[in-house]
Amino acid sequence: MRPPDSQEQAVAVFAALTDPTRRALLDELARAGPATVTDLARRLPISRQAVAKHLDQLAEAGLISSGQPVGRRHPYRLEPAPIRAAQVWLATLANRWDDRLTALERALDATAIRHPAKEPPSNEPT
Repeated sequence: MRPPDSQEQAVAVFAALTDPTRRALLDELARAGPATVTDLARRLPISRQAVAKHLDQLAEAGLISSGQPVGRRHPYRLEPAPIRAAQVWLATLANRWDDRLTALERALDATAIRHPAKEPPSNEPT
């Protein structure tokens, strides 16, 4: 299986972040550090089963990973690489947009130099 490219990874990140519960889980992991499904279910107003389902989706997007188990407890932690990949993709998109706007600005400036705007006629008698 080939590793996802930055655009594929960005899409997976954005899809995972569409759900407010998944964003809340990520916020909780970012705020408090690694936590188990049970820990997160205690802290948030959702069931343990819902937490597990959302964590699976976050893991599929690469946003979290399961740490070393301690007995039957499996702590989940954030993985920053997918967020960075999404940021790179967004920055590339923004740069392309900026480049197009800069090209448009230059074209408009060049047109203005070649064809200066005529002054409207004055209504004052000379």
